[in-house]
Amino acid sequence: MMSEQDIIEGCISHNRKAQQILWKKYAGYLLSICLRYSTDRPEAEDILQESLLKIYSNIGDYSGTGSFKGWLAKVTVNCAITHYHKHLRHKHHVDINDYVSVEMGEDSFESDFYTSEELMIVLNSLPPGYKMVFNLYTIEGYKHREIAEMLGIDVNTSKSQYSRARAILRKRLEDLGRIKKKYT
Repeated sequence: MMSEQDIIEGCISHNRKAQQILWKKYAGYLLSICLRYSTDRPEAEDILQESLLKIYSNIGDYSGTGSFKGWLAKVTVNCAITHYHKHLRHKHHVDINDYVSVEMGEDSFESDFYTSEELMIVLNSLPPGYKMVFNLYTIEGYKHREIAEMLGIDVNTSKSQYSRARAILRKRLEDLGRIKKKYT
């Protein structure tokens, strides 16, 4: 079994076995990241392929500070953003001033339980721009200023898309919760 450092060094020297071990060890994790940023599995697999190519060609840039898995995730998120830009998915951008807050009813989805599959379906139903901002802010932990820079949008657009994504997710999860309660 190769150590993480052996895998890194092997990949730097273009060793096929080391590349294969890296793929076997991290492909599932990286695919889960790609699935959060894509509209379907084939698109996620395309992003994963792009990510792995970028990882293999730039692995020498990994400084050894921070976790290697974290570096792999960052490269993958950046590839997802590049993929997003290539496919011109900015048609849903709105200004924060156009956003109207959605009042929430008394029913809340916090007490409901959802499978990971149900959550992915709801997340994947978001418009691509909203989904991208939601993932970057909520899951990856980027600030709106950083997201705006990465996506080439205004900070207020990032905030607006995040707010709208949350409202849409809340509504769809509430609806799903009502449907589940109806049939249980």
